[in-house]
Amino acid sequence: YFVKMAWAWTFWLLLPFIAVTTYQFAETKYIYGPTKRALAALRRLSALLVGTAIWYVCTGLFMYIENLTGTCSTSGKLSEPHRLYATKQECQQDNGIWNGFDISGHCFLLSYCALMIMEEVAVLEGLSIDLNSKLHVVINSLFVSLCFLTMIWVFMFLCTAVYFHDFSQKLLGVLIGLAAWYGTYRFWYLKPFSPGLPLPNIPFSSKKYSYSR
Repeated sequence: YFVKMAWAWTFWLLLPFIAVTTYQFAETKYIYGPTKRALAALRRLSALLVGTAIWYVCTGLFMYIENLTGTCSTSGKLSEPHRLYATKQECQQDNGIWNGFDISGHCFLLSYCALMIMEEVAVLEGLSIDLNSKLHVVINSLFVSLCFLTMIWVFMFLCTAVYFHDFSQKLLGVLIGLAAWYGTYRFWYLKPFSPGLPLPNIPFSSKKYSYSR
């Protein structure tokens, strides 16, 4: 149940983190005026809308493929398909067993969420905040929460890898998650008309070094 709500947990923790850190980061980059800083924060927050669209489209595609490739057996034997059922939901309503190619949505979503969190927390490398301020406490609390959430996602990813789905279904789910991350943070977000990167003026090589510290 917790994994099924994975995008909701990730979304609601990243929302205040991106908003606060981007607004503060805009000040360190000498972007004056609350309006310009707010616009910069809104631009970065649009990355969550992109992530929501990716989650919605991919999960819908996975369900479509499972329905398209599946057969239903109401007798409990997978070798006896029931051709009257068009979807998994219809099959399960009659206590049937649906046998289709079920791409692992968990592997896709958990890998994508973990990578997205890692990308977004990179903004801390460019922030300069008074250690005694309330803002520092808020950002640190959100950062610790995101790290803890990432640990949960990694643990649940391992559980999914051990106990659920076939190897090909898990592998394809991970590859789609990696493609979603690479296509956004390593390609599209480098373009002018995009949500942009958390640290737009720091090259990839420097960011890679900062992650390892």
